[in-house]
Amino acid sequence: MSEVRLHRFRWWHIDQVLPIEADLFGAEQWSPAMFWNELANRHFYLVASDDDGTVLGYAGLAVAPPDEAWVQNIAVRRDAQRRGVGRLLLAALLAEAARRGIRSTLLEVAADNAPAQRLYAMYGFEPIGVRRGYYQPSNTDALVMQRNED
Repeated sequence: MSEVRLHRFRWWHIDQVLPIEADLFGAEQWSPAMFWNELANRHFYLVASDDDGTVLGYAGLAVAPPDEAWVQNIAVRRDAQRRGVGRLLLAALLAEAARRGIRSTLLEVAADNAPAQRLYAMYGFEPIGVRRGYYQPSNTDALVMQRNED
């Protein structure tokens, strides 16, 4: 794989991330309007791309002042998974959270997504609860994980 570059997620990336959403999340994928809303609310979003500009993945962070943030999503194209793209995106989100003085970062992850849970645990996230039937229409539970800066 070529060098991975991170860029701010802009409106023109929406059409490029929708196929990734559809492939990874199926019926639970985000709509274009949901991405537009995230950008309109000035949440911190990044895309990861290769040398030719192909989007490999994306991630977002919503800051809740004064000192809390939520990882909104992290998604990596299937053919780019297990190559460090997700780690790169998560590390960049956490660096932005630290820059903003965030003390607590939270996220929800599908209870059956063990690889993602392992990634989050590597970065200090710990399970703090379960949201039953959170993901619809599959009715999959979400594990709530939290990372605190001390």
